[in-house]
Amino acid sequence: MEFDDRTDAGRRLARRLEEELRGQDLVVLGLPRGGVPVAYEVARALGAPLDVLVVRKLGVPWQPELGFGAIGEHGVRVLNDDVIRDTGLRPADLAAVEEAERAELDRRVDRYRAGRSPVALAGRTAVIVDDGLATGATAAAACRVVRNRGAARIVLAVPVGPERTLPHLRQVADEVVCLESPHYFGSVGAWYHDFAQTPDEEVTALLGRAAGPSPAAADPPPRNREVEVSAGRVNLAARFVLPDRARAVVAFAHGSGSGRHSPRNRYVAAVLNRAGLGTLLLDLLTEDEERDRHNVFDIVLLARRLQSAAGWLRRETDLPVGYFGASTGAGAALEAAADDPAIGAVVSRGGRPDLASPAALARVRAPTLFIVGSRDTRVLSLNRLAADWMHCEHRLAVVPGAGHLFAEPGTLPTAAALARDWFTAHLVRPDAGAPPLRSA
Repeated sequence: MEFDDRTDAGRRLARRLEEELRGQDLVVLGLPRGGVPVAYEVARALGAPLDVLVVRKLGVPWQPELGFGAIGEHGVRVLNDDVIRDTGLRPADLAAVEEAERAELDRRVDRYRAGRSPVALAGRTAVIVDDGLATGATAAAACRVVRNRGAARIVLAVPVGPERTLPHLRQVADEVVCLESPHYFGSVGAWYHDFAQTPDEEVTALLGRAAGPSPAAADPPPRNREVEVSAGRVNLAARFVLPDRARAVVAFAHGSGSGRHSPRNRYVAAVLNRAGLGTLLLDLLTEDEERDRHNVFDIVLLARRLQSAAGWLRRETDLPVGYFGASTGAGAALEAAADDPAIGAVVSRGGRPDLASPAALARVRAPTLFIVGSRDTRVLSLNRLAADWMHCEHRLAVVPGAGHLFAEPGTLPTAAALARDWFTAHLVRPDAGAPPLRSA
């Protein structure tokens, strides 16, 4: 079994847990960062509160992978006396390691919780969720911390982990649920189609969404539904979000091998939604078509599919339509915009606009923004070459310190804010009522 991404893994894990745990007094705890998107889907399916479980392993100074204990919030500390004795660690060594790890734990807790109190665990069933296991050391530490916080029962739930790791974890958890436990494991990422790093901003956003809107929240949640978009002989699965008083709508063309569940594009889409822009995140290929890697780079095919999506959006909303393209999807977005003068704006993030033909680039009339990370030097050069073919208004925005995936802290929010500002400046009709913009 291979998972599309962490959202897909969370939904499959939830189906496994649902019959056994639904109706119990549960708390779902996600291990940051990658475990939180998985835990979010589990908590939503089980109707349980979601919290973050920040733990830090205490490693022997000269052998950090060997843990002599773990720490959690509110001064929780669990020590392994055998490791301390065998390694000859002195009290001063213990204190120095704990001080450094405690500072990092507090920093992460402050960022993720955003002022919220932790969910009480005493007497309840704690479901600890991560996106996968390797050695299992962090999961074991998490179980010990949760036990110290008074949980009556601990269920450790993961999509995938090596067979050899599970027996040890069954000694610290009351139950271990693992969808895939291969003998030959490799790495956690090898079991995911999309295993991009989860940014801190997504962790914070998911926790805030699970906590529910504050009493002062003024705007109702946007209409959010799964749809199918007809494109010739196939129907394409999509996620359509239309905020109240939406002023325009943006169709997302994802990168090679990615789809509507892409965590990076979902984050950007949420920023656009808060700015009063609708979004359509769609899979440009069917599951069968994705198996042929040639289709992933068939820019003409992807462009035709995107044009079908634009037509669907116009029929549904009668709003201006723009394109957001990532990686190979940027080439498809520009190829599609070249033949559709009604497209109001295009944004490319970490894109490959060079995959569009030079003739198509020269025909694009929609104002176009290229967003590229400063560390993504090859793609930066390709964007500059593609921009040279264009005669419309265009701009190249370089995000300092960002790589191709914009996984570095703070870089994805910067890219999302640039996209939001470009669309609101170029795509929204001048007479449209503008709700106030919120920060990314």
